[in-house]
Amino acid sequence: MAHAHESNIKRIWTVFGILSVITIVEVALGIVKPDSLHLTSVLGTSPLNWIFIILTLVKAYYITWAFMHMEGEKKWFRRSIVWTVVFLIIYLVTMLLIEGDYIYQVFKSGHLKWLF
Repeated sequence: MAHAHESNIKRIWTVFGILSVITIVEVALGIVKPDSLHLTSVLGTSPLNWIFIILTLVKAYYITWAFMHMEGEKKWFRRSIVWTVVFLIIYLVTMLLIEGDYIYQVFKSGHLKWLF
């Protein structure tokens, strides 16, 4: 019984450490905003935005894996949940980038003015 308790404490601290490191990297990149990552464009947005998207997905996956106990579930159940969420997130990011770029182009070269 004591071994299970100790392993749970170690697991909680491990998860906390991994999520903290990812969050610290995100915050540091958000504060520093390196020009080489911020002022260039790859696939419709800056590499810095892609880094934020990827790190956020990694955190979401790890939270699901650790706190929702997905590692202990059957393979088909894990896949049905993870692949559905992955598809929806990819779809959402794609639509946001396409629509955001369209709106930016309309305001940049169109007859509408920036009001914000």
